[in-house]
Amino acid sequence: MAPDAGLVARQGFALGLGAISGYVFYRAGMPLPWMLGPMIANTIAAVLRAPVAPPMRLRPLVIPVIGVMLGASVTRDTFAHLGDWVWTVCILAPFLVTAAFASFMVYRRAGGYDRVTAYYAAMPGGLNEMLLIGTAAGGKEKRIALAHATRILVTIAFVGLFFGLVLGVRSGGPAGRPWIALDALGLMDYLVLGGCAVLGVPMGKILRLPAYNVLGPMVLSAVVHVTGIVHAAPPTLIVNFAQITLGTVIGCRFLGSTAREIGADLILGLLATVAMLGVAVAFAEVTSRVTGIPLPEVFLAYSPGGLTEMSLLALAMGQDVAYVSVMHILRILMVIAAAPVVFRFTRGD
Repeated sequence: MAPDAGLVARQGFALGLGAISGYVFYRAGMPLPWMLGPMIANTIAAVLRAPVAPPMRLRPLVIPVIGVMLGASVTRDTFAHLGDWVWTVCILAPFLVTAAFASFMVYRRAGGYDRVTAYYAAMPGGLNEMLLIGTAAGGKEKRIALAHATRILVTIAFVGLFFGLVLGVRSGGPAGRPWIALDALGLMDYLVLGGCAVLGVPMGKILRLPAYNVLGPMVLSAVVHVTGIVHAAPPTLIVNFAQITLGTVIGCRFLGSTAREIGADLILGLLATVAMLGVAVAFAEVTSRVTGIPLPEVFLAYSPGGLTEMSLLALAMGQDVAYVSVMHILRILMVIAAAPVVFRFTRGD
Protein backbone atom coordinates (compact mmCIF):
# COMPACT_ATOMS: atom_id res chain seq x y z
CA MET A 1 0.00 0.00 0.00
CA ALA A 2 1.39 3.41 -1.00
CA PRO A 3 2.00 5.76 1.93
CA ASP A 4 -0.44 8.63 2.36
CA ALA A 5 1.06 11.79 0.86
CA GLY A 6 -0.32 13.95 3.67
CA LEU A 7 1.18 11.67 6.32
CA VAL A 8 4.57 11.68 4.59
CA ALA A 9 4.47 15.48 4.44
CA ARG A 10 3.68 15.73 8.19
CA GLN A 11 6.48 13.28 9.00
CA GLY A 12 8.87 15.26 6.82
CA PHE A 13 7.87 18.47 8.57
CA ALA A 14 8.42 16.85 11.99
CA LEU A 15 11.87 15.59 10.97
CA GLY A 16 12.76 18.98 9.50
CA LEU A 17 11.68 20.68 12.71
CA GLY A 18 13.74 18.12 14.61
CA ALA A 19 16.84 18.78 12.51
CA ILE A 20 16.59 22.55 12.95
CA SER A 21 15.97 22.37 16.69
CA GLY A 22 18.77 19.82 17.04
CA TYR A 23 21.17 22.21 15.34
CA VAL A 24 20.06 25.04 17.63
CA PHE A 25 20.69 22.89 20.69
CA TYR A 26 24.03 21.78 19.23
CA ARG A 27 25.13 25.38 18.72
CA ALA A 28 24.08 26.12 22.30
CA GLY A 29 26.42 23.34 23.48
CA MET A 30 23.68 21.31 25.15
CA PRO A 31 24.23 17.62 25.95
CA LEU A 32 22.51 15.24 23.52
CA PRO A 33 21.36 18.10 21.26
CA TRP A 34 20.24 15.98 18.32
CA MET A 35 17.67 14.14 20.41
CA LEU A 36 16.77 16.68 23.09
CA GLY A 37 16.09 19.46 20.56
CA PRO A 38 13.76 17.44 18.31
CA MET A 39 11.98 15.98 21.34
CA ILE A 40 11.14 19.34 22.91
CA ALA A 41 10.30 21.06 19.62
CA ASN A 42 7.96 18.29 18.45
CA THR A 43 6.30 18.03 21.85
CA ILE A 44 5.38 21.72 21.62
CA ALA A 45 4.32 21.29 17.99
CA ALA A 46 2.14 18.27 18.82
CA VAL A 47 0.33 20.02 21.68
CA LEU A 48 -0.20 23.10 19.46
CA ARG A 49 -1.61 20.79 16.76
CA ALA A 50 1.00 21.70 14.20
CA PRO A 51 1.10 19.38 11.13
CA VAL A 52 3.58 16.86 12.56
CA ALA A 53 3.51 13.06 12.63
CA PRO A 54 5.96 10.51 14.06
CA PRO A 55 8.13 8.73 11.44
CA MET A 56 7.33 5.34 12.90
CA ARG A 57 8.61 3.36 9.90
CA LEU A 58 12.05 4.85 10.41
CA ARG A 59 12.22 4.05 14.12
CA PRO A 60 13.03 0.30 13.80
CA LEU A 61 15.73 1.21 11.28
CA VAL A 62 17.53 3.81 13.40
CA ILE A 63 17.27 2.23 16.86
CA PRO A 64 19.85 -0.49 16.01
CA VAL A 65 22.23 2.25 14.83
CA ILE A 66 22.11 3.78 18.30
CA GLY A 67 22.72 0.34 19.80
CA VAL A 68 25.83 -0.10 17.66
CA MET A 69 27.08 3.34 18.69
CA LEU A 70 26.58 2.58 22.39
CA GLY A 71 28.36 -0.75 22.05
CA ALA A 72 31.34 1.00 20.48
CA SER A 73 31.93 2.81 23.79
CA VAL A 74 32.45 -0.44 25.73
CA THR A 75 36.11 -1.28 26.37
CA ARG A 76 38.05 -4.01 28.12
CA ASP A 77 38.45 -1.70 31.11
CA THR A 78 34.67 -1.84 31.58
CA PHE A 79 34.84 -5.42 32.82
CA ALA A 80 37.46 -4.55 35.43
CA HIS A 81 34.80 -2.53 37.30
CA LEU A 82 32.03 -5.15 37.40
CA GLY A 83 32.70 -5.81 41.08
CA ASP A 84 32.10 -2.15 41.88
CA TRP A 85 28.51 -2.44 40.60
CA VAL A 86 27.29 -4.92 43.22
CA TRP A 87 26.20 -2.28 45.74
CA THR A 88 24.41 -0.32 43.03
CA VAL A 89 22.40 -3.42 42.19
CA CYS A 90 21.63 -4.11 45.86
CA ILE A 91 20.38 -0.56 46.42
CA LEU A 92 18.41 -0.57 43.14
CA ALA A 93 15.48 -2.60 44.53
CA PRO A 94 14.71 -0.35 47.55
CA PHE A 95 15.16 2.67 45.28
CA LEU A 96 12.53 1.34 42.85
CA VAL A 97 10.09 0.63 45.69
CA THR A 98 10.53 4.14 47.13
CA ALA A 99 10.35 5.89 43.76
CA ALA A 100 7.28 3.93 42.66
CA PHE A 101 5.52 4.61 45.98
CA ALA A 102 6.22 8.35 45.74
CA SER A 103 4.84 8.42 42.20
CA PHE A 104 1.83 6.27 43.16
CA MET A 105 0.87 8.68 45.94
CA VAL A 106 0.89 11.58 43.48
CA TYR A 107 -1.47 9.80 41.08
CA ARG A 108 -3.65 8.28 43.79
CA ARG A 109 -3.95 11.12 46.30
CA ALA A 110 -3.34 14.26 44.27
CA GLY A 111 -4.83 13.00 40.99
CA GLY A 112 -7.60 10.79 42.31
CA TYR A 113 -6.73 7.98 39.87
CA ASP A 114 -8.23 4.58 40.56
CA ARG A 115 -5.81 2.16 42.21
CA VAL A 116 -5.02 0.12 39.08
CA THR A 117 -4.34 3.13 36.88
CA ALA A 118 -2.33 4.89 39.58
CA TYR A 119 -0.27 1.77 40.26
CA TYR A 120 0.76 1.06 36.68
CA ALA A 121 1.19 4.74 35.85
CA ALA A 122 3.67 4.95 38.74
CA MET A 123 5.80 1.91 37.87
CA PRO A 124 9.17 3.02 36.39
CA GLY A 125 9.28 0.19 33.86
CA GLY A 126 9.15 0.14 30.08
CA LEU A 127 6.34 2.19 28.54
CA ASN A 128 5.00 -0.58 26.30
CA GLU A 129 5.24 -3.26 28.98
CA MET A 130 3.48 -1.20 31.68
CA LEU A 131 0.81 -0.12 29.20
CA LEU A 132 0.02 -3.70 28.20
CA ILE A 133 0.07 -5.11 31.75
CA GLY A 134 -1.81 -2.15 33.24
CA THR A 135 -4.54 -2.19 30.60
CA ALA A 136 -4.98 -5.95 30.99
CA ALA A 137 -5.41 -5.41 34.75
CA GLY A 138 -8.22 -2.92 34.15
CA GLY A 139 -6.35 0.39 34.19
CA LYS A 140 -7.18 3.35 31.95
CA GLU A 141 -4.99 2.91 28.89
CA LYS A 142 -4.68 6.55 27.83
CA ARG A 143 -3.75 7.77 31.31
CA ILE A 144 -1.13 5.06 31.78
CA ALA A 145 0.36 5.82 28.36
CA LEU A 146 0.40 9.55 29.05
CA ALA A 147 1.99 9.02 32.48
CA HIS A 148 4.90 7.04 31.04
CA ALA A 149 5.34 9.31 28.03
CA THR A 150 5.51 12.27 30.42
CA ARG A 151 7.97 10.42 32.70
CA ILE A 152 10.36 9.73 29.85
CA LEU A 153 10.01 13.21 28.36
CA VAL A 154 10.48 15.05 31.66
CA THR A 155 13.36 12.84 32.79
CA ILE A 156 15.33 13.27 29.57
CA ALA A 157 14.67 17.01 29.41
CA PHE A 158 15.41 17.58 33.11
CA VAL A 159 18.60 15.53 33.18
CA GLY A 160 19.91 16.97 29.92
CA LEU A 161 19.13 20.57 30.79
CA PHE A 162 20.30 20.18 34.39
CA PHE A 163 23.69 18.87 33.35
CA GLY A 164 23.99 21.51 30.65
CA LEU A 165 22.69 24.61 32.42
CA VAL A 166 23.43 23.89 36.08
CA LEU A 167 26.51 21.67 36.04
CA GLY A 168 27.93 23.27 32.91
CA VAL A 169 28.44 19.99 31.05
CA ARG A 170 28.83 20.77 27.36
CA SER A 171 28.70 18.46 24.40
CA GLY A 172 32.15 18.08 22.93
CA GLY A 173 30.61 17.27 19.57
CA PRO A 174 27.51 15.49 18.32
CA ALA A 175 26.34 13.25 21.18
CA GLY A 176 29.56 14.06 23.01
CA ARG A 177 31.76 12.39 20.36
CA PRO A 178 34.31 13.78 17.93
CA TRP A 179 33.06 14.07 14.36
CA ILE A 180 33.41 10.79 12.45
CA ALA A 181 33.19 11.33 8.69
CA LEU A 182 31.48 8.89 6.34
CA ASP A 183 34.78 8.12 4.61
CA ALA A 184 36.59 7.51 7.92
CA LEU A 185 35.31 3.92 7.86
CA GLY A 186 36.48 1.25 5.44
CA LEU A 187 34.30 -1.27 3.67
CA MET A 188 35.02 -3.94 6.32
CA ASP A 189 34.02 -1.51 9.11
CA TYR A 190 30.68 -0.86 7.43
CA LEU A 191 30.07 -4.56 6.87
CA VAL A 192 30.85 -5.52 10.47
CA LEU A 193 28.91 -2.66 12.06
CA GLY A 194 26.02 -3.20 9.65
CA GLY A 195 26.03 -6.87 10.59
CA CYS A 196 25.83 -5.94 14.28
CA ALA A 197 22.78 -3.77 13.54
CA VAL A 198 21.02 -6.33 11.35
CA LEU A 199 21.81 -9.50 13.30
CA GLY A 200 21.60 -7.91 16.75
CA VAL A 201 17.85 -7.32 16.57
CA PRO A 202 16.78 -10.97 16.03
CA MET A 203 19.47 -12.09 18.49
CA GLY A 204 18.09 -9.77 21.16
CA LYS A 205 14.57 -10.95 20.43
CA ILE A 206 15.55 -14.62 20.72
CA LEU A 207 17.31 -13.91 24.05
CA ARG A 208 14.21 -11.95 25.17
CA LEU A 209 16.24 -8.91 26.12
CA PRO A 210 14.30 -5.81 27.16
CA ALA A 211 14.53 -3.19 24.41
CA TYR A 212 16.00 -5.97 22.26
CA ASN A 213 16.24 -3.75 19.16
CA VAL A 214 18.86 -1.60 20.88
CA LEU A 215 20.43 -4.10 23.29
CA GLY A 216 21.05 -6.83 20.72
CA PRO A 217 23.07 -4.57 18.38
CA MET A 218 24.76 -3.00 21.42
CA VAL A 219 25.98 -6.40 22.69
CA LEU A 220 27.30 -7.45 19.28
CA SER A 221 28.95 -4.07 18.77
CA ALA A 222 30.61 -4.32 22.19
CA VAL A 223 31.95 -7.78 21.31
CA VAL A 224 33.49 -6.73 17.99
CA HIS A 225 35.02 -3.61 19.54
CA VAL A 226 36.40 -5.29 22.68
CA THR A 227 37.91 -8.11 20.60
CA GLY A 228 39.45 -5.61 18.20
CA ILE A 229 37.64 -6.79 15.08
CA VAL A 230 36.76 -3.15 14.44
CA HIS A 231 37.80 0.05 16.17
CA ALA A 232 35.53 2.59 14.46
CA ALA A 233 32.16 3.85 15.66
CA PRO A 234 29.28 4.62 13.28
CA PRO A 235 29.64 7.88 11.31
CA THR A 236 28.34 10.99 13.04
CA LEU A 237 25.94 11.93 10.24
CA ILE A 238 24.14 8.58 10.49
CA VAL A 239 24.06 8.71 14.29
CA ASN A 240 22.69 12.27 14.26
CA PHE A 241 19.88 11.26 11.91
CA ALA A 242 19.04 8.33 14.19
CA GLN A 243 18.84 10.63 17.21
CA ILE A 244 16.73 13.22 15.34
CA THR A 245 14.31 10.44 14.40
CA LEU A 246 14.12 9.09 17.95
CA GLY A 247 13.61 12.54 19.47
CA THR A 248 10.91 13.33 16.90
CA VAL A 249 9.02 10.11 17.68
CA ILE A 250 9.13 10.80 21.44
CA GLY A 251 7.90 14.37 20.98
CA CYS A 252 5.03 13.30 18.72
CA ARG A 253 3.62 10.96 21.39
CA PHE A 254 1.43 13.85 22.53
CA LEU A 255 -0.10 14.26 19.07
CA GLY A 256 -3.87 14.65 19.03
CA SER A 257 -4.11 16.01 22.56
CA THR A 258 -4.40 19.65 23.45
CA ALA A 259 -2.94 21.21 26.56
CA ARG A 260 -6.48 21.85 27.82
CA GLU A 261 -7.50 18.20 27.37
CA ILE A 262 -4.49 16.68 29.05
CA GLY A 263 -3.35 19.58 31.22
CA ALA A 264 -4.20 17.96 34.56
CA ASP A 265 -2.67 14.60 33.59
CA LEU A 266 0.48 16.31 32.32
CA ILE A 267 0.87 18.23 35.57
CA LEU A 268 0.42 15.03 37.56
CA GLY A 269 2.99 13.32 35.36
CA LEU A 270 5.38 16.20 35.94
CA LEU A 271 4.88 16.03 39.72
CA ALA A 272 5.25 12.24 39.79
CA THR A 273 8.43 12.39 37.74
CA VAL A 274 9.91 15.13 39.90
CA ALA A 275 9.13 12.97 42.95
CA MET A 276 10.95 10.01 41.37
CA LEU A 277 13.89 12.18 40.38
CA GLY A 278 14.11 13.49 43.95
CA VAL A 279 14.25 9.93 45.23
CA ALA A 280 16.86 9.14 42.56
CA VAL A 281 19.08 11.99 43.76
CA ALA A 282 18.86 10.80 47.38
CA PHE A 283 19.62 7.16 46.56
CA ALA A 284 22.35 8.17 44.11
CA GLU A 285 24.04 10.19 46.85
CA VAL A 286 23.99 7.18 49.20
CA THR A 287 25.18 4.79 46.51
CA SER A 288 27.96 7.14 45.44
CA ARG A 289 29.24 7.40 49.02
CA VAL A 290 29.12 3.62 49.49
CA THR A 291 30.70 2.65 46.16
CA GLY A 292 32.87 5.62 45.25
CA ILE A 293 31.21 5.75 41.82
CA PRO A 294 30.79 9.40 40.70
CA LEU A 295 27.43 10.89 41.67
CA PRO A 296 26.46 11.98 38.12
CA GLU A 297 27.02 8.42 36.89
CA VAL A 298 24.85 6.86 39.60
CA PHE A 299 22.18 9.51 39.09
CA LEU A 300 21.99 8.62 35.39
CA ALA A 301 21.76 4.93 36.32
CA TYR A 302 18.82 5.61 38.68
CA SER A 303 17.01 8.28 36.61
CA PRO A 304 13.64 6.86 35.48
CA GLY A 305 14.02 7.56 31.76
CA GLY A 306 14.16 5.19 28.80
CA LEU A 307 17.09 2.79 28.53
CA THR A 308 18.15 4.05 25.11
CA GLU A 309 17.83 7.71 26.01
CA MET A 310 19.64 7.49 29.35
CA SER A 311 22.45 5.48 27.77
CA LEU A 312 22.80 8.21 25.14
CA LEU A 313 22.92 10.84 27.87
CA ALA A 314 25.65 8.86 29.63
CA LEU A 315 27.66 8.80 26.41
CA ALA A 316 27.12 12.52 25.82
CA MET A 317 28.33 13.33 29.33
CA GLY A 318 31.36 11.10 29.24
CA GLN A 319 30.00 8.62 31.80
CA ASP A 320 30.26 4.82 31.79
CA VAL A 321 27.67 3.72 29.22
CA ALA A 322 27.89 0.03 30.16
CA TYR A 323 27.24 0.78 33.84
CA VAL A 324 24.24 3.01 33.11
CA SER A 325 22.81 0.60 30.53
CA VAL A 326 23.11 -2.46 32.79
CA MET A 327 21.32 -0.68 35.65
CA HIS A 328 18.46 0.34 33.38
CA ILE A 329 18.17 -3.20 32.01
CA LEU A 330 17.92 -4.50 35.57
CA ARG A 331 15.40 -1.76 36.47
CA ILE A 332 13.12 -2.74 33.61
CA LEU A 333 13.42 -6.47 34.33
CA MET A 334 12.75 -5.97 38.06
CA VAL A 335 9.65 -3.85 37.44
CA ILE A 336 8.22 -6.13 34.75
CA ALA A 337 8.73 -9.21 36.94
CA ALA A 338 7.63 -7.73 40.26
CA ALA A 339 4.88 -5.24 39.38
CA PRO A 340 2.07 -7.76 38.63
CA VAL A 341 3.01 -9.90 41.66
CA VAL A 342 3.11 -6.95 44.07
CA PHE A 343 -0.17 -5.64 42.68
CA ARG A 344 -1.98 -8.90 43.43
CA PHE A 345 -0.92 -8.61 47.10
CA THR A 346 -1.83 -4.95 47.46
CA ARG A 347 -5.03 -4.50 45.44
CA GLY A 348 -8.18 -3.40 47.16
CA ASP A 349 -8.82 -0.06 48.88
